[in-house]
Amino acid sequence: MGTTYQQQSFERPEYEYPWPDQAHRTRCIRCLYDETVPGLNLNEKGICSYCLIHDQMESEYPIGAEGEKRLKAIVDQIKAEGKGKKYDCIIGVSGGCDSSYLIHRAVELGLRPLAAHFDNTWNSTIANENIQRVLKKHNIDLYTIVVDNREYDDIYRSFLEAGVCDIEAPTDIGLAVTLYRAAEEFGVKTILEGHSFRTEGISPLGWLYMDGKYIKSVHKQFGKRPMKTYPNMPLHLFLKWMLFSRIRKVRPLYFMDYQKEEAKKMLTREYGWQWYGGHHLENRFTAFFHSYFFPRRWGYDGRLLGYSALIRSGQMTREEGLKLIEKRPDFDPEILDYLKKRLQYSDAEFERLMTLPKRTFREFPTYKTTFEKLSPLFWVLYKLDLVTKSFYIKYTKPMQ
Repeated sequence: MGTTYQQQSFERPEYEYPWPDQAHRTRCIRCLYDETVPGLNLNEKGICSYCLIHDQMESEYPIGAEGEKRLKAIVDQIKAEGKGKKYDCIIGVSGGCDSSYLIHRAVELGLRPLAAHFDNTWNSTIANENIQRVLKKHNIDLYTIVVDNREYDDIYRSFLEAGVCDIEAPTDIGLAVTLYRAAEEFGVKTILEGHSFRTEGISPLGWLYMDGKYIKSVHKQFGKRPMKTYPNMPLHLFLKWMLFSRIRKVRPLYFMDYQKEEAKKMLTREYGWQWYGGHHLENRFTAFFHSYFFPRRWGYDGRLLGYSALIRSGQMTREEGLKLIEKRPDFDPEILDYLKKRLQYSDAEFERLMTLPKRTFREFPTYKTTFEKLSPLFWVLYKLDLVTKSFYIKYTKPMQ
């Protein structure tokens, strides 16, 4: 088994922070989830609620012969709907392993994808090169929305100043809008997402909340530049794309025996693709979020998601996972230096951010209550593949 994070060292002591003893935490006996994971409930056997959700999804999204049959039906429908059109599906690309592998498999399945990318101007060079290598080999066109870098930096600063943990929400919303816009512009009915619950799990709602109203409210309170180029998603657009444009989201990896380490080897061999050091680390701000901000500021270990998913799906043993989380997440100090310089924070100002009173999305206007009221509608939309199951589970149910 390969590790999800490349082993690096903290070369400068000023970037170190205490890392709690992992041995004495209350933890699921099957995966690695512990009491730091929001909404964690252990049953009488000591198995967490997220493991039970995984088992439900294993049944709902099978692999093997049944998975191949289901995937073929999806592909046939996409091809039928795409007749006479230049593209028959949209695939978001980041330069990461999952999206790169999905492009590879889509071509193998005979699909004609349009790649779509939200450029928040924080991509690593490796990520950009990976995107170009994979797309160039198959002559796949790229649809890109590029946000003004000063405007986007202001959005990031506003989330840092707000004291919330959801500082990556603007990127996730921006990507979602990019995918919908590409689909609408070219008359495409299907967006393929490179997510696998067997390798990534489902991020707990308390670790990341996002919606267009939340982005707007945080920026309105703490931002200094107007949002002009950022592709936000108000509720009426979200509903329009689902109810009227009937653009659905499908996750083909759910029906594949997706082995991430094998996928990385294949991508390297076939495309000259490069590994960037860890899950979500292809973007510099995302790398800061996962490897420094999340664990130091909030005491959360995002590695639990991926490792636990791999354990549940049999791609990693629990013992291997426990050994990997004994040490704090690996971090490249140069990323923090870059962030401070680009966002114009002195060392003292940055330390102020790291010690602000902690706030949650519930302290800002959001669509969460609206999503809960519309739960029956979203259940129907989930059954029609117009929203993902993870959205339905996390956003339309009251938090515990």
